[in-house]
Amino acid sequence: MILTILSALAEPTRLQAMTILGDGEEHCVCELMERLEVSQSRMSRHMKVLKEAGLVTGRRDAQWVRYRSNPALAPEHRAVVQAVLAVEHADERQFA
Repeated sequence: MILTILSALAEPTRLQAMTILGDGEEHCVCELMERLEVSQSRMSRHMKVLKEAGLVTGRRDAQWVRYRSNPALAPEHRAVVQAVLAVEHADERQFA
């Protein structure tokens, strides 16, 4: 499971999506597309990977899907995600 999580987070767009979803709120795929400047099909593929890794949940709302971080993610898996995000943010600050 850890390798699946790390593999899902290894792609920059997915990592950025997880940063956005880190607030615990639901976010429409349309919002993620706009904020990350990617097409609908590309964003949907990325979210599918995150969902298959167990990192996010989604619910259909008319034509869009709303995603959020998976609240049922095991604590040890959540710790891995938080560690990866913390390292990513530290790298961003270092090179800013």
